[in-house]
Amino acid sequence: EVQLVESGGGLVQPGGSLRLSCTTSGFTFSNYALGWARQAPGKGLEWVSAINSGGGDTRYADSVKGRFTISRDDPKNTLYLQMNSLQPDDAAVYYCAKTPSGLLATDLAGYNYFGQGTQVTVSS
Repeated sequence: EVQLVESGGGLVQPGGSLRLSCTTSGFTFSNYALGWARQAPGKGLEWVSAINSGGGDTRYADSVKGRFTISRDDPKNTLYLQMNSLQPDDAAVYYCAKTPSGLLATDLAGYNYFGQGTQVTVSS
């Protein structure tokens, strides 16, 4: 059974940083592209970032480019999202997601599994 478990969310002040983690099981982690999505209160699910199998190719939504960094640790079966210069608009539930292949996806339709999410709150 595929499992994706996010952690690392919390309350941070504007301008602050957080690192989200996604621990996984139930599949061969290194073979698959992964990503992050988020859902702010009252809004739809939004794709945030993606990384291919191997980690050599990464993509970001324009809203987070230059501030967020996606990475993966294949031996630990863990995906990360380093978030810097956080702003109130970044407040959302963040979800880890898995694709059905090694090719990264920049659209939510490209993902077949999502985790349960971790809450990020940005407020002074």
